[in-house]
Amino acid sequence: MTATQQTTTSAAASWPPGLPRSLEYPAVPVGSILRAAVRRWGDEEAFIDHDLPLTYTEMGARAHAVANWLADHGIGRGDVVAVHIPNCRQYVPVYYGILLAGATFSPTNPLLPAAELAAQLTDAGATAVVTWDLVLPLVRTALDATPVRTVIVTGEAHTLDFAARLDVQDGDVDLADLLTGDPTDRHLDAGIDVDSDLAHLAYTGGTTGVSKGVELLHRNVITNVLQSVCWTTGSVPELDEHGDVTIRKVVGDDEYPLAPGEGRLINLTPWFHAMGVVGYLNGMVMGGTTVVIHQRFDPVRYVEDMQRYQVTSIGGAPPVFVALLQVPAFLEGDWSGIRGVSSGAAPLPVSLIERLGKLLPNATIGEGYGLTEVTMMATSNPSFLSGTRKPGTVGVPCFDTEISIQPLGGGEPLPQGERGEVCIRGPQVMRGYAHRPEATAEVIDADGWFHTGDVGIIDEDGYLAIVDRTKDMLLYKGYNVFPRELEEILFGVPGVAGAAVVGRPDEEAGELPVAYVVRKGDDAGAALTVESVMATVNDKVTHYKRLRDVVFIDAIPVSAAGKVLKRELAAKEREKVGG
Repeated sequence: MTATQQTTTSAAASWPPGLPRSLEYPAVPVGSILRAAVRRWGDEEAFIDHDLPLTYTEMGARAHAVANWLADHGIGRGDVVAVHIPNCRQYVPVYYGILLAGATFSPTNPLLPAAELAAQLTDAGATAVVTWDLVLPLVRTALDATPVRTVIVTGEAHTLDFAARLDVQDGDVDLADLLTGDPTDRHLDAGIDVDSDLAHLAYTGGTTGVSKGVELLHRNVITNVLQSVCWTTGSVPELDEHGDVTIRKVVGDDEYPLAPGEGRLINLTPWFHAMGVVGYLNGMVMGGTTVVIHQRFDPVRYVEDMQRYQVTSIGGAPPVFVALLQVPAFLEGDWSGIRGVSSGAAPLPVSLIERLGKLLPNATIGEGYGLTEVTMMATSNPSFLSGTRKPGTVGVPCFDTEISIQPLGGGEPLPQGERGEVCIRGPQVMRGYAHRPEATAEVIDADGWFHTGDVGIIDEDGYLAIVDRTKDMLLYKGYNVFPRELEEILFGVPGVAGAAVVGRPDEEAGELPVAYVVRKGDDAGAALTVESVMATVNDKVTHYKRLRDVVFIDAIPVSAAGKVLKRELAAKEREKVGG
């Protein structure tokens, strides 16, 4: 069976009624999403943070003000602006302002240690960074060796008042200067070539722990936002009277009860993640959704705001739903108004789906699959009411997307039911890894297939299930954790003779990083304890990469060729939790 046949079968299995198999993707820059949404949704609330709304109209004005300041200070097409802040009300105009100026948005985790931040800023070639006042001392230690020339500072004061003034040092810029500037749309992005200019330069980890910059063109982002929004709303793309991109719902309320402009949700997904900035920022803006921003996950407050704002959908990684099920108000509430539950980043246990289904009687519950290298989304379970959602699968390919299961060693696509490497081909696949042609060639073949490194199976109805990983990557609460990075630190610990890191299954977190360690036969080895090893490693990594346990072992199992047999260690961990 060919890859095309696999895709055709999957599309036929559960396709939104009334929607075409292929969409028309307008050749417009990402800023077009904002312009159309501002005209269409106007004074409706786009985002709410600390109970303060940001309307679509104001969002547009603030974004253009940011764009104009950047342009007036020589930042535009070809320049990279790093955004090093948590989700907040000012994030949205900063994001769109960068793109409207013609520059490239490069998101960074605000919790990155200084060395990792410096490496990312340098690799990206960022000339400007927007950062948070509370982490500014750390940022300063990272900037000396980077190309950053402009440091723009924001903080919670701007969340409460865009015009608030911060106490910034000489040479730094107060974000208020940008947010309160000239709101005129100068069409600074008019010269953007959507097929060659980068919209996003997003970083993802590699198997060695070295981050790689994923180059996403304006065409990629526009395409994947439309793929996602049209799939979940029963819509098709269209241009408004000014030539900007929006959507038109074509499938009836009997399948998609919510019309564009009626959605309300709480967002926890960080906007420095692909799912966050593509799905929970751009997708929400295009769909006219009101988004309540929660910077941190407080399950009790989350449930309170679900009731207060009468949310229509909830989404996130499985640990979010696990935590919600521990809140009495969630178990006792009337959630008949919730129409959709979307889960990503890690598999959603079937038992959890069943419990959610009883509490959310009118909601469709489905999982999807994607990677930063494919902008965000590649597959999804159906969102329409009559669609078949298969627990344990990540659904079927979305518009114009092919999924092929190929042998791990290369060769012709495998038949349905056989496991192999998941490969993706479609208009949302990245251009490549920045500055790394060899790494790009390793994952995108001559026929345009992106080799994910994940192992999957396509069933008889065309639904994809992810069953394993060819890489050793772990998923802790939706975050990628790369064992090699932790192992390199472990091998530098005095007294450690050998080490391997695997995942321990955990219902709430997904996988807990656990180190298997062989002690040296000296005093340093004898002095090692679980606590000392964990402290040494965890002081050097960001929170989600931290070891959760250390197991001392006489020898690391290896094959005849000397390759570490991590599957044996992983099996030990599954046995411990009864898996």
